Amino acid sequence: MFEKKMKNLDLHDIALTKLTVFALTLFLITVWPAALTLALSIHWGWFLGVGILAMLRPMYRFYLK
Repeated sequence: MFEKKMKNLDLHDIALTKLTVFALTLFLITVWPAALTLALSIHWGWFLGVGILAMLRPMYRFYLK
């Protein structure tokens, strides 16, 4: 079911979804001081590590499959 609905999305829809997540994250840390404090207290390396781990599967599927 989910895969059928995903096939209806094009590149612009996926880009807009990413932009929405980014904007709502910025909104959240702006209106909720505890979220900002948490984000600033975490070492930047953790964010980089999570980003790299999250990138591995899509990159593998895009380039190697």
